[in-house]
Amino acid sequence: MLGQTYTPITRTLFYTTLLTLSIAGCSNDQPRSQAELADMTQHAHQQPPHNHNSSAALANNSSLPIRKKATTDSILLATMVTSDINSDANKRNTRSAKMPMAELMSTDRAPFTAGSPRSLESYGAIAPQPSPMITVNNSEQYLAQEENAIKRVSDDPISTFSVDVDTAAYSNVRRMVMNEGRLPPSDAVKAEEFINYFNYDYPKPDHAQTPFSVTTEVAASPWTEGKHLLQIGLKGFAPEATERPAANLVFLIDVSGSMNNPQKLGLIKKSLRLLVNQMRPQDRIALTVYAGAAGIVLPSTPGDQKATILSALDNLNAGGSTHGSAGIQLAYDVAQQHFIKGGINRVFIASDGDMNVGTVNHEALKDLIKSKRDKGIALTTLGYGSGNYNYALMEQLADVGNGNAAYIDSLREAQKVLVNEMQSTLLTIAKDVKIQIEFNPEQVSEYRLIGYQNRILKHEDFSNDKVDAGDIGAGHTVTALYEIALTDSEAEQLPSLRYQPQPATSTKIINNSTELAFVKLRYKMPNTDNSIQLSQAVTLNQVKANFAQASDNLKFASAVAASAQLLSRGHYMQQWNYTDVLATARASKGADPHGYRGEFIALIELAQQLSEPNVINTAAIAH
Repeated sequence: MLGQTYTPITRTLFYTTLLTLSIAGCSNDQPRSQAELADMTQHAHQQPPHNHNSSAALANNSSLPIRKKATTDSILLATMVTSDINSDANKRNTRSAKMPMAELMSTDRAPFTAGSPRSLESYGAIAPQPSPMITVNNSEQYLAQEENAIKRVSDDPISTFSVDVDTAAYSNVRRMVMNEGRLPPSDAVKAEEFINYFNYDYPKPDHAQTPFSVTTEVAASPWTEGKHLLQIGLKGFAPEATERPAANLVFLIDVSGSMNNPQKLGLIKKSLRLLVNQMRPQDRIALTVYAGAAGIVLPSTPGDQKATILSALDNLNAGGSTHGSAGIQLAYDVAQQHFIKGGINRVFIASDGDMNVGTVNHEALKDLIKSKRDKGIALTTLGYGSGNYNYALMEQLADVGNGNAAYIDSLREAQKVLVNEMQSTLLTIAKDVKIQIEFNPEQVSEYRLIGYQNRILKHEDFSNDKVDAGDIGAGHTVTALYEIALTDSEAEQLPSLRYQPQPATSTKIINNSTELAFVKLRYKMPNTDNSIQLSQAVTLNQVKANFAQASDNLKFASAVAASAQLLSRGHYMQQWNYTDVLATARASKGADPHGYRGEFIALIELAQQLSEPNVINTAAIAH
């Protein structure tokens, strides 16, 4: 109105206060009754109508799904690290919400009155104000891990570990870098999951009775002068899609309040639509949900009834708190009821992993998953969302359940996991796969395994068929890299010992003197409990003196492994930086039909920029 006085500061404070009061009024998430939860899991959820005409009406609408959650639960199965940016109770600047309106509306400057011109001198000088710090509510949880140390072959010549086909760490870090513009916390980076996110051109096995091929390669290390990289690659057998057995799939979907986000429940619904389109009449799919209670949204339904399945998906809405253990039990019950003998029987958990209600006995939960695993029902986890993503729990549940852990940060990633690599995700071709390498002290003095920190096994576990290990899906590739120092080379990093016998400098005439290492693999066929063992030697004549002579498989895997070590602030990157990673990745990208390798290059380009000293790194703030 003409004659009314306003200033930009007054308007800003007024609307800031109004918004603060409105949000404060709708942030209390009221617990739902059991009747409401039952109705939520059996029927389509209807959100209450929003009143856009009144901030008071918005403040009074307490049923809106806006939740403020503190993650302080001890729900992990192993020691973990919590990445918590601004951990002091998520402090907020609430001064404006507490100030009286009269004070908010006041100003020490002369107000502007429409129609009354003022001289420039009447405006006081405004001192530069610091930008307010942006607080990020981040309670994501990761397993604590330490980089594998260099080992002396004369002390410990044997290295034993379980294979790992999880890829969640890579896509999760990609989300942080490419979507959120920040570098990841160190514990979120897992080198083996970076490397195994990509396929490599290893020889394909001819038939299912030999479920995977084994390839080894040795070349000079690109980042440590004088050292070498030993690559071990497995390629799983991939039957034709028409040969895939019938599938009995049960999806356990988290519909708690924390999932009320387009990148969580919204993306889950879009992801599963892609999978439903791949289902055949002989396949079955069921949808169960969990929040404060568990329920069945869609009974087990033949895969050709797509309209029924998609309608049930579309009707999902989020609300309530998370009681995951009850939901897992229900999903297994449904899977058991429709068990397909000789087929694929698998439970999928789609969640942010933030289970915050109910007393969860994790040992009992592990025992449940193990017992169902032994009865032929596997468990795979699909992680969604950010801020409270519990990677540690989702990974461990998948490990115990003979499945894999994926993280879906986009519809494109859902396409990769649930469509392009559907065979790998659903069909297991070998289980309890273990690798053991014995290094020859005549030729190798030191070694370091890159990644696989939480997959290390005791040496005696290799031949113990009761010890669980990772599984390989149809068409999966698994890659492991060792950095090794040859005996008497100048690249040895461990100090010499005073009292221990030193390796002889002259060549000894002994058996196998031309071997660098002996590789053994042990696995079980999917429906058996007895292991089969394969073995082969790595010989001196395989060593390539220059990294330039290495195959594109080794070059690209090296670039990916180096990126993981740089992102995790590793200690062993002697001469390489992001520029070297990019040059190697570009030169060895090779065939890239889906663009995954090109996207990796874009990720590292952005990570390089974020690592510059003048760029604020929110991951560093978290630690």
